[in-house]
Amino acid sequence: MALHSMRKARECWNFIRALHQGPDAAPVPQKDAVKRIFSGIQPTGIPHLGNYLGAIESWVRLQDEHDSVLYSIVDLHSITVPQDPTILRQSILDMTAALLACGINPEKSILFQQSQVSEHTQLSWILTCMVRLPRLQHLHQWKAKTAKEKQSGTMGLLTYPVLQAADILLYKSTHVPVGEDQVQHMELVQDLAKSFNKKYGEFFPVPKCILTSMKKVKSLRDPSAKMSKSDPDKLATVRITDSPEEIVQKFRKAMTDFTSEVTYEPASRGGVSNLVAIHAAVAGLPVEEVVRRSAGMDTARYKLVVADAVIEKFAPIKSEIEKLKMNKDHLEKVLQVGSAKAKELAYPVCQEVKKLVGFL
Repeated sequence: MALHSMRKARECWNFIRALHQGPDAAPVPQKDAVKRIFSGIQPTGIPHLGNYLGAIESWVRLQDEHDSVLYSIVDLHSITVPQDPTILRQSILDMTAALLACGINPEKSILFQQSQVSEHTQLSWILTCMVRLPRLQHLHQWKAKTAKEKQSGTMGLLTYPVLQAADILLYKSTHVPVGEDQVQHMELVQDLAKSFNKKYGEFFPVPKCILTSMKKVKSLRDPSAKMSKSDPDKLATVRITDSPEEIVQKFRKAMTDFTSEVTYEPASRGGVSNLVAIHAAVAGLPVEEVVRRSAGMDTARYKLVVADAVIEKFAPIKSEIEKLKMNKDHLEKVLQVGSAKAKELAYPVCQEVKKLVGFL
């Protein structure tokens, strides 16, 4: 009877709360509501503003909200373009330092180096044998990159989305935080999971996307393109470790238009709208509030306001990166411990896949 009364009381409370919240109220996020999250980042240089706002900031939040979270420094992906071995080794450690400085906590999430877990490539080959060539050739990023490279793209560049699928499925990940430019690749991941399950029986969860709240951060010099580490124009990209003087110079040179008013109109005023979006993200304010506070300010002055907000946001991170980079042993230890933890999860899954396929 007591249990029945408790249930009735809970039902009444839920009904009353629903009346107050209305039909469109989002459920309060609960820890462990998501079973396993996976994401990765290439170790090609220090992260830039777009990496931070589009991925890393949400990674920090997700590790606090969920108990099973893996973040990988995907060095295998980085060699789809030529890399200097000495620079690559240092870049892996630099990225580790940057992620730790931004708030990634190895006690809350598994931070590891992709190439140290050989099961990634084993599963990737099995999945590669299940995907048709035209499917990979029709992916937007393959077409865009080969157009730039005049049809000289490597097989690694063609098949890296399959390795990306293996990265995710190897840990039976249920959710993947992605930017809007990765949605097409996630569709491939989902299709490969379904194809494997159809052929060998239900095994892989079909992972869902967690779209980051921040849209793509645009290049400061070309608002039609996203901010990129590889942009040849050094003024286009703001890196986490840029000095205050460098950040001010880059924002001063940011492309806007001939209208001095600060507004948010992405379709018609891409440059100014990019600045507003960056300002809102680093200040933790709604876009509307940023525009309201900027009323009466011309774009020349506003560029400096945005620069100051970015400098303030990155100052403690930059300082922490510099300290961490001085302790190479600590960074290597973090990756060793994380890779061992990832291996513990990956090995049994890969063994089971081998049994299903007929290798064992």
